[in-house]
Amino acid sequence: MTAVAASVEREADRLTELDSAIGDADHGSNLRRGFAAVAGTLEGEPPETPGAVLTTAGRQLISTVGGASGPLYGTLLRRTGKALGDAARVTAGDLRAALRAGVDGVAQLGGSAPGDKTMLDALDPAVEALGGSFGAAAEAAEQGALATVPLRARKGRASYLGERSVGHQDPGAASSALLFAALAETAEQEGAK
Repeated sequence: MTAVAASVEREADRLTELDSAIGDADHGSNLRRGFAAVAGTLEGEPPETPGAVLTTAGRQLISTVGGASGPLYGTLLRRTGKALGDAARVTAGDLRAALRAGVDGVAQLGGSAPGDKTMLDALDPAVEALGGSFGAAAEAAEQGALATVPLRARKGRASYLGERSVGHQDPGAASSALLFAALAETAEQEGAK
């Protein structure tokens, strides 16, 4: 979560710029505030298990991030954390299954599916690719986010623009790709230790 917070901090202006074209120009600033709060909370009271880390992070995002991003990211992390349970160690397979539960929660909450030009366009292929490696998941998320550019938004605020949403990258998909890039970076650093 610390790596995600740092990545969001670096990319917040780009996320807001993406959101200004098809949203309400606050995605980056909202996520910056939310993930900074997550990092502060986890530093102050570090949870003991991976599942508890994600559940705590999800709760913090829901309470600090406005708009749709707080509930959607909060649901992703809380459902993933709940699926991991109280296990002290988590395998890649455990994480993949738990993330699938989190992504399914996002789809249910947003009433959306891959192809609707939402964060699911990055999340869904990333979870599928996670069976290969964390790097493959990050690459799939990035490609999924880029693939939203030619899509017409069918859900969320961007859907109100109709055809004018075509030609713009979905900011939620872009921020979701950051999440998986941070996961891959952290896994690579941990593997090097």
